[in-house]
Amino acid sequence: MEPSLQFAGYRFIMVLELHIALLALLLVAALVVGALVGRTAAVRSRGRPEPGAAAAAGAASDAETEDAAEAPVPAQPAPTQAALVLNPVKDAARAAREQLVQLCREEGMPEPLVFETTEEDPGRGQARAALEAGADLVIVAGGDGTVRLVAEQLVGTDVPMGIVPAGTGNLLARNLDVVRDRTEWALRTALHGRDTAIDTGTILLADEETPHTFLVMAGIGFDAAVMADVSSDRKSKVGWLAYVEEGSRKLLGNRVTVHVAVDEDPEKELKVRSVVAGNCGKLQGGVWLFPDAEIDDGQLDLLVVSPKNLAEWVGVVASIAGKRVRRGLHTATAQGERFTVRAEEPVEVQIDGDPFGLTTSMELRVVPASLMVRTPTPELKRQIRLDAFRLAGGGFTSEDTRLLGSHVG
Repeated sequence: MEPSLQFAGYRFIMVLELHIALLALLLVAALVVGALVGRTAAVRSRGRPEPGAAAAAGAASDAETEDAAEAPVPAQPAPTQAALVLNPVKDAARAAREQLVQLCREEGMPEPLVFETTEEDPGRGQARAALEAGADLVIVAGGDGTVRLVAEQLVGTDVPMGIVPAGTGNLLARNLDVVRDRTEWALRTALHGRDTAIDTGTILLADEETPHTFLVMAGIGFDAAVMADVSSDRKSKVGWLAYVEEGSRKLLGNRVTVHVAVDEDPEKELKVRSVVAGNCGKLQGGVWLFPDAEIDDGQLDLLVVSPKNLAEWVGVVASIAGKRVRRGLHTATAQGERFTVRAEEPVEVQIDGDPFGLTTSMELRVVPASLMVRTPTPELKRQIRLDAFRLAGGGFTSEDTRLLGSHVG
């Protein structure tokens, strides 16, 4: 592979719920100049309603055709001992405990081990305890931050991770087609889905000896600064609009000089607002931040964004809305196995949406096929669609009823 760093299309740097907020902020900029009204993903992703009966009926009727193109994939055998690591402040996570206990009883499996995260230990220790207790499946119910910390302990093992999405962004689940807002089906996927090996990334910050794992994205600059400055109280009151409010104060900030190297290529000096590396590219609202990213391709994708003023931010919006990431404005892109970024002044850093303070450098590496994750089989996808059809008020044939009533696997 011969990596390259060239100016190309930019999709605005966001992770978790922050990416919704900043895309909404860019919409504000677009409205100022009278362009791109209503086209950004932030607006599209706000408060999405459940699919209506007609849409669900269409999804159900198309399920057989879509899944027929996929080769049959056998479900994984039931685990000998499942463990659940949950964030107790999340409603979906608390519901997952009760439903997992019930599913295990129905299928004659041992009672699941349950470990709750705390402020002092938000996931690492619980994942280690699950492994030490002999769990051969670790299910995590929480947001992307909790998922990242549990995954960090499972990297390099043969123990798969199941995901019950319980955060705001749920970006890893989104990129792996794990059902969201359907706790029981997420649990069934964890118990009986297929094992999928995915890449993970590591990021080593200045003055640190141990790298951090990331699953979705990590980077420095504007997006990290916004996330760091939004208070939990403000976020709880107005949700992602808190990021719009904070981002509006920083939109026209100064660029920072950085030196970027891809693999063994020489460094290049750039003036930027943000630099972010991604392991996968799909965001909410159907937006692809990294359209070439694959979660199992043994590479990371890098984006550098460098707008100087409001008009250039609008060019960025146009690149996003027009799906012209590689040929957009005020950005640079690259693919590689390792990136090094040195900043000439301290900048904010974020890892999978969590702020990590200030740094003057980061070294990012891909760790290919290092984590096993449970993802839905074609049959599970079909059953999830059929269940959505039922919830939307559609009818069932006797065969549909039989499929929904049977155990997966």
